[in-house]
Amino acid sequence: MKESRALLLAALIWLCTCGLATGEDTNEIFMDFLQTLLVGSPEELYEGPLGQYNVNADAKAAMAELKSCIDGLQPMHKAELIKLLVQVLGSQDGS
Repeated sequence: MKESRALLLAALIWLCTCGLATGEDTNEIFMDFLQTLLVGSPEELYEGPLGQYNVNADAKAAMAELKSCIDGLQPMHKAELIKLLVQVLGSQDGS
């Protein structure tokens, strides 16, 4: 079960960081979403990047499980994901 959660997390991060979003506004939403998912709380997700969307109960349950998975990562792995996010954000600032 942990392997499938880790795979889901890796896929989500890859999609967000490798440009799934094509528009600048959408890209910003994805990056805010990813940043909040890594270091924020579920409540911050709904007040911030997802605030403009109507998130149903099933999606909230999925978010809670995904957030739990991220929070369960070893600190070293979580730190590496944050470093990756900082790199991506830095490369977007220069473009």
